[in-house]
Amino acid sequence: MASQQFVDSLLKEIVQPGIQRLMETRYFTELREGKLSMKRLQGFAVQHYLHNVSINKGFALCMVKNAHIPDLYAHFEHQFTEETPHPDLAKKFGLAVGLTEEDFKTIIPVFECLAHTGAVIRGMLLGAPGENRAGALVNESMVCRYSEEFDTYLHKNYHLSDDACEFFSVHSVADKEHTRLAADVIMRYAQTPLEQQAAQVNALNMVRFKIAKFDGIYESYN
Repeated sequence: MASQQFVDSLLKEIVQPGIQRLMETRYFTELREGKLSMKRLQGFAVQHYLHNVSINKGFALCMVKNAHIPDLYAHFEHQFTEETPHPDLAKKFGLAVGLTEEDFKTIIPVFECLAHTGAVIRGMLLGAPGENRAGALVNESMVCRYSEEFDTYLHKNYHLSDDACEFFSVHSVADKEHTRLAADVIMRYAQTPLEQQAAQVNALNMVRFKIAKFDGIYESYN
């Protein structure tokens, strides 16, 4: 069984440096300066909408995959319930920054966003529980942090309402719990040195995918 020390090492050595790198990207630097274009805000909305739809389906499959393991089934059932409204929250943000309902029916995934979502789904379907949730530890921690950034600077620099920013206010709180739940699964299921190595590598990869996602949005929408 993995220890709290192992999870702490993932957070300290991989997750926190990854968050710092994400916050230093052009996307978030320009968001803080009020220079990020509306197209790039719209790009986040549509690409993350696609991601949320995909991971909801992934959680449903995880429930089936782990139906014979009560605690894992309950974990993924909770995650599915929590995530179900999030595509609509992403859409609400997109509509507030000038998109239309039709825009959400004609989305083409950006390469880097597709790679990130593909890595998440791969972990759900093929990864061991500890490996899978190590990716979630990264994603949930990063979403929590960047949601705080969005929530602050969308109000300050773009004068968006609380309702328009609900996606970010929800995630800046909820993903703290999701991070804790991911850590619990890692501690219970990353039992062998190989399983812990797989968890560590998946966390490292997920940092790269997440940063590339925002670089891809930045480059594709201008």
